[in-house]
Amino acid sequence: MQSNWKIGDWAVYRKSKQGANPGRRAAHVMASPKGETYGYVVDKFWVVDEVLADGRLRLVTARGKLHVVSPDDPNLRRPGLVQRFLWRDRFALVEANRDNSEATRSSMASVS
Repeated sequence: MQSNWKIGDWAVYRKSKQGANPGRRAAHVMASPKGETYGYVVDKFWVVDEVLADGRLRLVTARGKLHVVSPDDPNLRRPGLVQRFLWRDRFALVEANRDNSEATRSSMASVS
């Protein structure tokens, strides 16, 4: 099932993590068998930077990192209307960083 993702679309990626101190945004927190660490998931707020020729998505994070993900990945979803409203500041931050990194990339390309 391939969705019609476009450049600039907002995406929420549910990332699985493990650590001793889950943050306040952690969900589905489960203690490890010996109780030393916790397994949990965190929603990451990313923006589509490019739709690759093979259909995969290149997503940019708030800190400018790039991830390539299949549009069929079960951890990837579009935010709903309420989520778009509640998380608009997070997505605005990602978009601002994406715009800054694009400007840097294009200026570096024109220099070389």
